[in-house]
Amino acid sequence: MDATAVDKFVKGIWDSSITSELERFIEIPNQSPIFDAEWATNGFQEQVVDMFVAWLKKQPLSGYTVDVEKLPGLTPLIFVEIESTLPNETKEQAMENTILLYGHFDKQPPLTEQWDEDLRPYKPITKDGKLYGRGGADDGYAFYAAITAIAALQEQKIPHARCVVIIEGCEESGSVHLPKYIEHLSDRIGTPSLIVCLDSGCGNYEQLWLTTSLRGIVVTQLRVDILREGVHSGKASGVVPSSFRIIRKLLERVEDSETGKLLLDGLYVEIPQRRQEQAQEAANELGSLVTEEFPFVEGAKAVDLPMAELILNKTWRPALSITGVDGIPALQDAGNVLRTHTTLTLSLRVPPTLDALKGAHILKEALEKDAPYGAKVSCSILKSGSGWNSPQLADWLAAAVKDAGQTIFGKPALYQGEGGSIPFMGMLGLRFPKAQFVITGVLGPNSNAHGPNEFIHLDFAQKVTSCVALIVNAHANKPE
Repeated sequence: MDATAVDKFVKGIWDSSITSELERFIEIPNQSPIFDAEWATNGFQEQVVDMFVAWLKKQPLSGYTVDVEKLPGLTPLIFVEIESTLPNETKEQAMENTILLYGHFDKQPPLTEQWDEDLRPYKPITKDGKLYGRGGADDGYAFYAAITAIAALQEQKIPHARCVVIIEGCEESGSVHLPKYIEHLSDRIGTPSLIVCLDSGCGNYEQLWLTTSLRGIVVTQLRVDILREGVHSGKASGVVPSSFRIIRKLLERVEDSETGKLLLDGLYVEIPQRRQEQAQEAANELGSLVTEEFPFVEGAKAVDLPMAELILNKTWRPALSITGVDGIPALQDAGNVLRTHTTLTLSLRVPPTLDALKGAHILKEALEKDAPYGAKVSCSILKSGSGWNSPQLADWLAAAVKDAGQTIFGKPALYQGEGGSIPFMGMLGLRFPKAQFVITGVLGPNSNAHGPNEFIHLDFAQKVTSCVALIVNAHANKPE
């Protein structure tokens, strides 16, 4: 195989059509269902699907079928099946040697007011090789990259295994619609021997990164009620404990406010030795970039730990974030009133190998027991999704990743965990325990998925696409 020709072909498709397609994609406000009550009627998801399928039909790709699946009450799903071009392979063998490539097209909320003045979530703007706009990096590019990687092999008449491309519209809502589609399509999916997910991160934009693990997530709503109605703070303060102070006391049961370390032993797992070694290797390469990628205010700094420990903190240890609040008036509405209640949304990241629902109940029990002052305390579990730890790479795949990274980037590939969640990975790991995984993506330093000023690094995304093509080629030549 001529890797240079593959890379040239991929770059040509990115320059001639993918970048402009991503600009169109960015303009569509197709928020995930959990954020958009009108997702089923506003047509934004269908608009994206139609755009993706129209682009696909113009590509130099042969031997494929594409279907838009739409089960009642669920977001649409794009299913592309590309037949095997391996010589002498039977249909049954092809079904058992499938490559599954995954991505999603739903988006996080825009957070418009938080973007820089010259940037907007639904207005694509390219600066310094970075395309800014909501959803380009997370995860609109994935569909284009998956199709282009396979087309690059076909352009050189390089054989490849049967491939299925699955692009869902509910990932940012926890992929809650996806299990029904996987069951619905099970006979057509086959038995993947390799799963490629293009919805993850990278430590820098200078080399290929593979994700070795993903933390799970638990979202709860913690509410403290102390009064039936608000009362004058001058009359009640000092007699009636405030709901805010009570909720602070409850959080102190869970988190050390000095260090941020969680205090519930049941939320921790033993970190595998290889993952610790990979964290150190990543820290050696990244150095201070581990902390410098975050937009601290002037004078602020990160948690004071060695870089490898910070990587493990955000990939293998539990952490708690307060992501929402209710029961507290806006500043202009704040009177001298002792409020009836305070409600917080808690986002708990749990280690990759911890059952997320178990973690949710550990948190719930700690917060609800022995309520201070006899207040009414409730911790409602809104959602939970377990994490994922990659199986050990087969020798052929480890070699393929090494070769692809060195060939395309000129530097060794590196491995590290990610602190976020991709619900689909845990699901697939259970369903296809013998499958190998390549989890990668373009969410690197400052790319800020879910936040303001999200961007996709275009040159890096193109190179990741080329690496995927080389890995798909290596799969075709793996030992039986």
